[in-house]
Amino acid sequence: MQILTLLFLIAVLASSGVRLWLTRRQIHAVRTHRDQVPPPFARSVTLAEHQKAADYTMARASLAQIDTVLGACVLLLVTLGGGINYLDARWQSVGWPEPWQGVAVIASLMLLMGAIELPLSWVRTFRIEARFGFNRMTLATFVIDLLKGLLLGAVLGLPLLWVILKLMQTAGPRWWLYAWALWLAFSLLISWAWPIFIAPLFNKFSPLQDEALAERISQLLKRCNFSSAGVFVMDGSARSTHGNAYFTGLGRNKRIVFFDTLMTRLSMSEIEAVLAHELGHYSLHHIRQRLILSCVLSLFGFAVLGALANWPGFYTGLGVNQPSTHAALLLFMLCSAPFMFFVTPLGAAWSRRHEFEADTFASQHADAHELITALVKLYRDNASTLTPDAVHSRFYDSHPPAVERIAFLQNLLAAHKARTS
Repeated sequence: MQILTLLFLIAVLASSGVRLWLTRRQIHAVRTHRDQVPPPFARSVTLAEHQKAADYTMARASLAQIDTVLGACVLLLVTLGGGINYLDARWQSVGWPEPWQGVAVIASLMLLMGAIELPLSWVRTFRIEARFGFNRMTLATFVIDLLKGLLLGAVLGLPLLWVILKLMQTAGPRWWLYAWALWLAFSLLISWAWPIFIAPLFNKFSPLQDEALAERISQLLKRCNFSSAGVFVMDGSARSTHGNAYFTGLGRNKRIVFFDTLMTRLSMSEIEAVLAHELGHYSLHHIRQRLILSCVLSLFGFAVLGALANWPGFYTGLGVNQPSTHAALLLFMLCSAPFMFFVTPLGAAWSRRHEFEADTFASQHADAHELITALVKLYRDNASTLTPDAVHSRFYDSHPPAVERIAFLQNLLAAHKARTS
């Protein structure tokens, strides 16, 4: 057994084992605290609502366990089990030249892996989400969204894949640098085009009609020196009762988007506070920092791929008999995930730090008390658990646990009162 094969097996088994261990911890913690609402939420969340959140969290976690085991099995099957070799042989018999054959191999494998995951997606939507009253998606909408996603992936992804494989074949030793530049340009273009051309393929976006709220938001944007292409309401209720708000786009295409479900649950002052938090991410350069980190990591990834593509052991160690540009790209896409899994807590910790900083910003430009009440409503209405396992949360969660976040905001509020009294 080659050293790479052994390391890959260890990474797959270790990452899957840690995932299962963390999920079991989460289920145990949520079940243990299922029958008592945490004291900070005793007046705002009923026991029935708390138990619903616990049951919802455990149901999703149980499905995640199946997903973890299935994902590990599929990964081993397509690599060491010979799946890539089999597809390569089938497409070689067609007689297409490179990079067309490479595009066909990668696309067909992605389709097969997506088909394997499809039943879990169906269960998540039509069993778990429906059981807890969140799903509003019909089977027809589910299928149409799936087909739209496949068509969009083909129109945008296949040409990009073809060019990258062509660069790998013909651009010389520095092909990875040119490929990274192409990937970066493509990513920025998609970010710019998403709110105008892509997102409307799946949802309807309407300009905010509430004039009083629009004026309040306009004043907040001025205070925060933020310019956008407008404030829009998305028909999230067509698919789910979950509520959310977000920024999208780059440059002049920046948009503020509220789910229509959010608009019906929060007051004007609460919406203003939530938006102030989101503006905090922009004003504190969190979005820019994440973009820069993404650029650096993708450059590092392409550089590593450039080195591995010239190493014969990279292919044989991961179950591929015949080296090729598409096999190198495919193996790197599939096999890097188990190794990168172990740096997940670093990204989660960085993200939680940003959330606290954005909350501080929001308390300076809006009412921290209104942000607290808004968050409590969102935790309650989205059935977010109030009692996650501490280790699971530190490993995965991009947002601080509810109890920590509310306590942080209450301290900010108390400090503000002390300064102004």
